[in-house]
Amino acid sequence: MALKAVHVSDVPNLDHVPQTSLSVPPSRLFRGGSRNSRFTVIGHRGKGMNALSSSDRRMKSVKENSILSFNEAGRFGVDFVEFDVQVTRDDCPVIFHDNFILAQEEGGITEKRVTELTLAEFFSYGPQREAGKIGKTMLRKAKDGRVYNWTVEADDSLCTLQEAFHKVDPRLGFNIELKFDDNMVYPEDELTHVLQVILRVVFECAKDRPIIFSSFQPDAAQLVRKLQNTYPVFFLTNGGNEIYSDVRRNSLDEAMKICVTSGLQGIVSEVRGIFRSPAMIQRIKEANLNLLTYGQLNNVTEAVYMQHLMGIDGVIVDLVEEITEAVSDFNKPVMDAEDGLLDSGSMKVTTRPKFSERELSFLLKLIPELIQH
Repeated sequence: MALKAVHVSDVPNLDHVPQTSLSVPPSRLFRGGSRNSRFTVIGHRGKGMNALSSSDRRMKSVKENSILSFNEAGRFGVDFVEFDVQVTRDDCPVIFHDNFILAQEEGGITEKRVTELTLAEFFSYGPQREAGKIGKTMLRKAKDGRVYNWTVEADDSLCTLQEAFHKVDPRLGFNIELKFDDNMVYPEDELTHVLQVILRVVFECAKDRPIIFSSFQPDAAQLVRKLQNTYPVFFLTNGGNEIYSDVRRNSLDEAMKICVTSGLQGIVSEVRGIFRSPAMIQRIKEANLNLLTYGQLNNVTEAVYMQHLMGIDGVIVDLVEEITEAVSDFNKPVMDAEDGLLDSGSMKVTTRPKFSERELSFLLKLIPELIQH
């Protein structure tokens, strides 16, 4: 199937983006019915992010944010895959996490901002689709500044958002993170343009696929909610683990304010923020918001189980195979001994064990060391 860039002339303006009611209302956001009827697992950048400095081979098994990674995650029964979308200079939404793309070329290491590349330039990196063609060798800069060869066991080509819709199992939901640079200030007209380009592809290609939008950029999250009301919008927050110049990003309280005042449907918090302030879960639920988490602790089965008990709706994880297997076990119905036999002669079941506040408090004390890392 031929793919083309979506150009400005094709993009709907504020008057033409569809304004229908939410196809997946907050109370039925996740597959399986009402809130908390099924604990949701979302594959981080597909089957997991690539941590190139890690000694764990699982963190380098499949190229992140690729068609291969999305479909691999789908094989293990995740509900959604999460991925990052940016828009190229010629207005094509592409899937890539980092703000800059690095490569080894004859003159040394080059570093280009993704949004300043054309689609053709973006596709010149990494494995090529055309037989016999060799792409630029990709590198990646870690947070500490060290640069690594982007080497994984199963590599794949870079891809567009449109390709993901066409080539990924249609039953697999998409958590589309609207990616913007934390160190840049974006005028509203620029944000509007970028979001309209992305929405054009989504409305043309999504069909019945479950979609969630999310963003760390407060203005982008609010604006995408104004531009459409077909798909839920979640605000991403570090949960107070880091401090930003924009105070709206600095706490769960601020995240709640944005969601409530702007009509967003939920929060995605770094998991340590939730563990440090477990009382926020009830407040978030009372505001009729869904709550997801992300972070390295979500690769620890015990930490995921704790969140299931605490009433969190779902987790974004890297170790897709291990966590989906664990979640399938505690998603299974268990007998409720207190209620005994029903009139029909069958045993009543519940998908969530019953714990008192005291028991939950005790369980929370079992993982403080994890929270420090």
